[in-house]
Amino acid sequence: MAQELNTDLVEVAPQADPPVCRLMDFGKFQYERAKKEREARKAQKEVEIKEIRLRPKTGEHDIAVVLRRARKFLLDESKVKVRVRFRGREITHPEVAEELLKRVAADLQDVGDVEKEPGMEGRSLLMIMAPKSQKSTK
Repeated sequence: MAQELNTDLVEVAPQADPPVCRLMDFGKFQYERAKKEREARKAQKEVEIKEIRLRPKTGEHDIAVVLRRARKFLLDESKVKVRVRFRGREITHPEVAEELLKRVAADLQDVGDVEKEPGMEGRSLLMIMAPKSQKSTK
């Protein structure tokens, strides 16, 4: 039948029982499928992760500058990875860094939520914040 109509016999659903075939132009079918996939990729939003680094002994003004930058990242719909890096013997007092991360989370709670609670990763304490979802802000 396909040869009479100058079309191709295309197996659409091979896993079905019995397999489903269709008479169509296979080249056009491939083009349409590729076009749909391109549109779907274009519609996806790539989530960017920005990182800000602090130290346990970071000064007040420097923390304010970093918080302002983190707020901008969250408002631009990017995730923010907050890392407190320890050098030398600073690692013996991780509670100082935990307090710093709690302060950061509290200051940014109006624009972001804590996605990953603070946890040690090597010689640094790490926390990830995600922007507030659009549904919760409306």
